[in-house]
Amino acid sequence: QVQLVESGGGLVQAGGSLRLSCAVSGGIGGLDAMGWYRQAPGKQREMVAEMTDGGAANYASSVKGRFNISRDNAKNTVYLQMSGLKPEDTGVYYCIVRWTVTIAEYSTWGQGTQVTVSS
Repeated sequence: QVQLVESGGGLVQAGGSLRLSCAVSGGIGGLDAMGWYRQAPGKQREMVAEMTDGGAANYASSVKGRFNISRDNAKNTVYLQMSGLKPEDTGVYYCIVRWTVTIAEYSTWGQGTQVTVSS
């Protein structure tokens, strides 16, 4: 069974930095995209950043230039380095991983980690 363990959330002042990690276990042969979404109170979950297995990254416009996604394929881990944090970055951050078995595509979510940015 695929499991995602997230860490690194917390409380930080505006302008500060945090690094999120998401480690994947469960015997998946190879992962496709790995990424991060977030959900603020009363809002829908939105994409923050995703990275393909080839290393191509896609960012939400609101975080470009401030956040950096990276992955360690040997460790099946994806990271999100967040800098220049703003109060509007507050929310629960969820890791997502995608993989393919023959022609079937799968994905699963982490449990979420809270990020709170104070003004």
